[in-house]
Amino acid sequence: MTTIHLVDGEKGGVGKSFVTRTMIQYALDRSLPFIAVETDRSNPDVNRVYPDVCSFAVFSESEKQASKADRIFELALENSVIVSLPSQVNRAVTTWISENQLLDLGDEHGVGFCKWFVTNGEFDSVRLFQSSLDYYKGQMNHILVKNMGLCDEWSPMENDELLQKQIQKYEVKVIDFPKLGYQERYLINQKQLRFDDARENRELSILGRQRVVNFLKAAYSAFDSTGTWAEELQQAANSVK
Repeated sequence: MTTIHLVDGEKGGVGKSFVTRTMIQYALDRSLPFIAVETDRSNPDVNRVYPDVCSFAVFSESEKQASKADRIFELALENSVIVSLPSQVNRAVTTWISENQLLDLGDEHGVGFCKWFVTNGEFDSVRLFQSSLDYYKGQMNHILVKNMGLCDEWSPMENDELLQKQIQKYEVKVIDFPKLGYQERYLINQKQLRFDDARENRELSILGRQRVVNFLKAAYSAFDSTGTWAEELQQAANSVK
């Protein structure tokens, strides 16, 4: 069984690409079989940082270009796929999935779907997440990724009764994506560094490099807690025995 990991958030500025790059490094550090797919044509920063593991695909509402996303499913027949989604692409993605009946086709071919919904805790971000839950009604696994680097007050979400009922109803896993210090984050984005390069980069102080290491440990622990990569982790463990 492989999984198409859709790193989503629909809004811009919630940290989708940073989460995607962290997940790619997670898969590399754990020696997991995967391929990454960049679908952001205007700002393909995931591909700029990890070009050696990235392929390209396009989501479009145009009927003439609708098939350009098919490569994602084809790649998933062999390995799990980490998909970097741009903002405001939800309609094109849902159309691609529904018109091709990909959830059913995935069941036939051993391909699952998981949406990692990155949120900054703002009202409109939360409502977009709820809309996704309502649309798929439990047919697609959802993970709510709370970006701790963009928000430090989550009580409005925690006290939102409707949201909490939906999380319980659809068995949504909720994870805290850790905050990385401003200086380290700025340098990583400025230099377009891979995380494995950042944790060795001499432009950062010893403590700065350690903060990158600690950030990755916390992020990996959050990813592990979902169980979503469990099958690949077991394969990787078996391959070294």
